[in-house]
Amino acid sequence: MSFPLYIAKRYTISKSKSSAVNIITIIAAIGIVASTAALFIIMSAFSGLREFTVSFTNAIDPSLRATATMGKSFTITPEQESKIKNIEGITGYSKTAEQRVLFFFKGKEHVAFMKGVDSVYPNVTPIKKHLIAGNWMEPETSQAVVGYGTASKLSIGLLDFNNPLEIYVPKPGKGLINSAEDGFKKAALTPIGFYSVNDDIDSKYVFMDLGLAQELLQFKKNQISAIEFSLTETANENEIREKLSTIFNGEITLKNRAQLNASLYKMLNAENLVTYLFCSLVVIMTLFCLAGALIMLILDKKENIKTLFSLGTTVKELRNIFLYQGIFITTIGVVIGLIISIGVVLAQQHFSLIMLTPTLPYPIQFNFMNIFIVIATIYVLGVLASWLAAARVNKKLLENS
Repeated sequence: MSFPLYIAKRYTISKSKSSAVNIITIIAAIGIVASTAALFIIMSAFSGLREFTVSFTNAIDPSLRATATMGKSFTITPEQESKIKNIEGITGYSKTAEQRVLFFFKGKEHVAFMKGVDSVYPNVTPIKKHLIAGNWMEPETSQAVVGYGTASKLSIGLLDFNNPLEIYVPKPGKGLINSAEDGFKKAALTPIGFYSVNDDIDSKYVFMDLGLAQELLQFKKNQISAIEFSLTETANENEIREKLSTIFNGEITLKNRAQLNASLYKMLNAENLVTYLFCSLVVIMTLFCLAGALIMLILDKKENIKTLFSLGTTVKELRNIFLYQGIFITTIGVVIGLIISIGVVLAQQHFSLIMLTPTLPYPIQFNFMNIFIVIATIYVLGVLASWLAAARVNKKLLENS
């Protein structure tokens, strides 16, 4: 153990003759504990809110989606499907066809997206987990699964065979439209299930069979709007993107969940950054107390510093004594603060101490990355505050002692 480190350790564990210095040092240590705990708890809370918010879009968004680079649709051949199945990291894929259309039920209208999906779609996205009534539709039928928002607006009931849900799809082409039959393709759907994710999504999509959607859109059998992929947790997304682009000769555009919801992720990242910066400002203000405590200690130990200087200790070594002491105090505060905050986070996760609703606990997430960020933030600012305070030890101070 170096000489400055040894003296710093002694100064840290021993009391000063001045009670004011002891009080200020204790306040600084408590401030570091409180700021560390607060920073970790707030970051964990925002991580939980982030995951909670993203979970809604993950209910219908795949790990990766391929859409046409030009136009609204593209074709997929059996050879291309065979190559897709051989790509490592893809656990499944689903072909979809969608378009914004008009839904009509008992005199009420609602514009939403019809989304034609194949039989494996529930294996690619966890949509079945969000069914609140009825069942998922059978393939090659006119059954439909409707969002709760759409069902509420149109007053739809399940299995109402006497009152089907009518869908009107605009026909492509030019010229005047003399009747509804000339301008729209029409079909009758039987709602067999309701799903609920959030208000926006519940009013956005109506799920139906892929073949029926292709017929309404006048698509060919192998013509689709998108392919949605589910990937393994260890999948190399960049490699998969390259292989899929090669298979389709660059005719598709690939987007992951973050890219599909770019505005949402930007908003969440901005909120997280602002919260972190605000908490860091509080930490900086707290560490001013540490710098003040060290300066007070320097003034209190002037005679000891002069004695050590006379015995041959250099000014740099004297500065290091108080720098190390600041680091010791910071370390103690960080360790205690993390123990408290981790306990609070785990308690909320396991015992739901704070509830948003009678059935929904406040979402919070334990994340090792947050621990690293907190430690790095507190240590960087703590070392900087200690260094600024230790810089008060100079020859001018020694000469005036």
